[in-house]
Amino acid sequence: MRQEDPVAPTAAAELDAMRRALALSALGLGGTSPNPVVGCVILDAHGSVVGEGFHERAGGPHAEVHALRAAGDKARGGTALVTLEPCNHTGRTGPCAQALIEAGIARVVYAVADPNPTATGGAQTLGAAGIDVAGGLLEDEARAGNIAWLTSLKTGRPYVTWKYAATLDGRIAAADRTSRWISSAESRADVHRLRAEADAVVVGSGTMRADDPHLAVRGIEGAAQPLRVVVDTEAHWVRPGARVLDDTAETVVVVAEDVGPEFFSETGAGLFWSLPRAKDGRGINIPALLAELHHYGVRSVLLEGGPTLAGAFIAAGAVDRVVGYLAPVLLGAGPAALADAGITTITDALRLEVTETVRIGPDIRITAVPNTPAHKES
Repeated sequence: MRQEDPVAPTAAAELDAMRRALALSALGLGGTSPNPVVGCVILDAHGSVVGEGFHERAGGPHAEVHALRAAGDKARGGTALVTLEPCNHTGRTGPCAQALIEAGIARVVYAVADPNPTATGGAQTLGAAGIDVAGGLLEDEARAGNIAWLTSLKTGRPYVTWKYAATLDGRIAAADRTSRWISSAESRADVHRLRAEADAVVVGSGTMRADDPHLAVRGIEGAAQPLRVVVDTEAHWVRPGARVLDDTAETVVVVAEDVGPEFFSETGAGLFWSLPRAKDGRGINIPALLAELHHYGVRSVLLEGGPTLAGAFIAAGAVDRVVGYLAPVLLGAGPAALADAGITTITDALRLEVTETVRIGPDIRITAVPNTPAHKES
């Protein structure tokens, strides 16, 4: 049996540091949009960790700046491991490439090249300053961690995760419409993690009618609250006193553009979007909704709506990931997790690739992505 060549100590240190940088970058999920999540670790000239940081919020210091501040003079002659190519432009903060140069960094290793045309070029600037630059270390892992930002940059719309909870036979409620609780307490807690990582949570009028949901993150200390979005096309179900109208987080109510203006003063909500209807007149035009969310700075959406809204998103080709919580329960009747998605024959079925299966309490969490070239390229 052939043994693999041993990894050189410096290469091993860089690999460990990049893994740490990836873990740090994930701490920014839900708080950095419209910017990417980025982590950075600084090694001194001897390969020891002397500084680390991550991009915490849009408009705040980038990961490299946090890490350089932590490292201080120990950064000189050292190596910076960054999950994304250091930026090369001045926006609300200065260019990170220049900050690395001024700190005396000797080598920069990044995972993913920056595809943003306004920020790219950092590697070239660093190289021109005499810094040794290498890219592609743990690139696949870094792309996965920044999938929402990369997808939005490529498509011009947010990355959409459809989450649902169902029985083993695919029911989201019993025949009498009772549904609390199909999934376990552990699964419900895990959903709050998904909310904390998303920029916006979206539900429809059916969910409002059935559950009067709150949609805020609970049980996760320091989590940024996502934008709460209720698609109430006919303006029937968001009324004064609805739980989504409290001051825990910002809420947008989306109605059809032909809905009368009297609705806005009656509801008590502060933010409304009037958008075009879908072509069949039922519901909101999903691409228009996603375009408005993208314009608002949203780069990741957690779709928690019921089967009708989920079907509309899938029919529009706007679901990038599915997270299903399957409970060991059988009902035999009741609404299914997914309604009409515009699929009429088995050959047109949306095929998914399962990327993860995890036990959550008594339930199984299945994560899958569409098995299409467009999604595989993101």
